[in-house]
Formats: sequence, C-alpha cells, structure tokens
Amino acid sequence: MGLFDKFKRKKIVGSSCPQDVPDDEENVQSAENSESEDNGGRASLLERLQGGTPIFTDHEADIEYMEEYEAQQKEESLYRLREGLKKTKDGFVSKVELLINSFTKIDEDFFDELEETLILSDIGAETSADICDKLRAEVKRTGTTEPADVKQLLKGIITEMLSGGNEMKLETKPSVIMVIGVNGAGKTTTIGKMAARFKAGGNKVIVAAADTFRAAAIDQLNVWTERAGVDIVKHGEGSDPAAVVFDAISAAKARGADIVLCDTAGRLHNKKNLMEELKKIARIITRELPEASVETLLVLDATTGQNAVNQARLFNETADITGIVLTKLDGTAKGGIIIPIKNELGLPVKLVGVGEKIEDLQEFIPEDYVNALFD
Repeated sequence: MGLFDKFKRKKIVGSSCPQDVPDDEENVQSAENSESEDNGGRASLLERLQGGTPIFTDHEADIEYMEEYEAQQKEESLYRLREGLKKTKDGFVSKVELLINSFTKIDEDFFDELEETLILSDIGAETSADICDKLRAEVKRTGTTEPADVKQLLKGIITEMLSGGNEMKLETKPSVIMVIGVNGAGKTTTIGKMAARFKAGGNKVIVAAADTFRAAAIDQLNVWTERAGVDIVKHGEGSDPAAVVFDAISAAKARGADIVLCDTAGRLHNKKNLMEELKKIARIITRELPEASVETLLVLDATTGQNAVNQARLFNETADITGIVLTKLDGTAKGGIIIPIKNELGLPVKLVGVGEKIEDLQEFIPEDYVNALFD
C-alpha cells in the first residue's frame, strides 16, 4: 500500500475483515456492483479504484482486473521516474558507463578514475570514497575481473546505501507532517501536491499555513488547498506560527481529519529564531497529540547539487528531521545527490518530485530509482 493510500480503507478481497469497513448501504451496493462483468460494472469498478472507495469482492474477474489496474499504475509510475531521471542518467551514469567501457581490467587506476568520476557527478568526496571502498570489497568477494560486470555491483551498493527508513510512518488519526525547507525549494508546491494526493486517496486533510513570515506563502497555499479541495487554517502575516498549528490540530480533532500538513518558515539566515520556532511548534504537536505519528520532512531542490547536502546538514542541526523530499529531479543532472544525503547524514529520502504534475510527486523506492538510472 502506497503512502498516499495510507489512510484509505483497504480493498477487502474475499475477506470479512470488519474493523476498517463501514457497514452502510452504499458499500453493500458497491459490493454488489463490483460483481458485474458487463461494461457498466467494469467502469464502476474503475471509478471506485481511482477514487479510493473500498471494494469487496470474491469475483475472480474483478480481482484480476484490480491486479491489472495496480500493475498498470506501477508501470506508469516507473515510466515517470525514468523520464524524470533522464538528465541524471545522461550525466552521472553515462560517465560511469563510459569509464567502465574504457578499461579492460579492474585495477587501482580503475578505482581512482571511478572515484574522480563520482566526485565530478556531485556524489561528493566522502560518499565517492565509500562507494569505491565497498566496490573493492565486492570485487574481491565475488572474484569479479571484468569492468563490464562492475555495473551490477554498483547497483547493489547504491541500492543498499539508499535503503532504510524510506517509508512514511503515518499510523494514527490524525497524523502530522511538518514540512520545512528554504524558500524556492518547492516546499509550498510539495505540500499542495501531497494534500491533493492524500485527498484523492480518501483522506481528510487539513493544511496549517504556519509560514507566517511571508504573506505570499499563505496566498500560495490558499490556491493549492482550493485546487485540492482541502481545508486550510491560516492567520495573518507575522502571527505566531505555533498558534496556527494549534488551531489546525484543534480543527483536525473536531472534523475527524486524517492528516495535518504544516507549512513552516523557510529562512536560514537567523538559525536561532528558526530553531526556537520549530521547537515551539514541536511542543504544541506533542502536547495536543501526544500519541500521534509525526513526520518532519525537509524539502530540498535537487538542482542545487552539493548545496542541498549543506542545507540538509544545517536543518538537521535545528530540527528532528525524519526524511527528505527531493524536488526538481527532472530538471537536473545532479539527481545522484540523493546518495550522499543518505550516506553522510543518515537522512532517508521519502518522496521525490520528477515533474510538475501531481502524480509526479512519488514515494522513493531505492530499487526503482537505481533501476531507472542504470537499466
């Protein structure tokens, strides 16, 4: 089950699991409709799959159709990822492949050239050295002698480096997602896309416009929430961000919301004030929702390359970051920056933006990312 379906009532196939299932006439009717094999029944099933409506069926044709639909959605997601990573593949990976093809044996000259190539591809000196050290160990362990076989070993090493902690933990109702990052990284757009995707997945969403430092931030969020059809809680410019979050949490409790999405100020020039502001917001969340799942996501612009790592390091000193959202991957050849962020800072990438459409904000799956680059 994907991130944006986290709170959607599960599709129950051949089961009588009662805890997530509302016992009402509408869903009984949905169950009856899903058993129809005619075109109208299939169209109805597709509408409910797309809209997040729970589906209950033992009918083999419907089960097969649902599986085909999910496989198609997965393939479309992979296609968008491959397209979004084209510039990185043409830059970073093509250089690595050119190097591999230019050597006839694996020796220290090969490793030195590879390390230099990785550094020049925005992987960074520390992570490039780590990759080469791991590759040396793998070459020795596997007895690999041909440079052409190094590509598969690299794929495994990078996949392992990126794995761990990639899934969002949103296990309570409501859960809170606090979004931080500098202005211009795509923070507001990310919040808007997340809100729309969560809403499409059948979740009730409330957005807290807690970046009160910029009036434009509130206006932009207002446009996004209207477009997504979700509620927004906002105060005036210059008001207390923690008060906005408090009101949003109160609204979430009263309205039975599933997700509270909190925007925050994006300035780094006064780190002390930012730190105190974030701590105050965190205290409000802990006090008002002591048992809630809380994700603190840092939005980074992939086009800034190594500067994204520096931003992550600075924000990590001021906030308890649980994951990274890397935006604008489609506009840069520096998509390999994902690797040092995880390797050097221990911060897992949870979402990536590979285009301007809502569906181009995707969950980050290390295997899919590496395959999209190397295959």
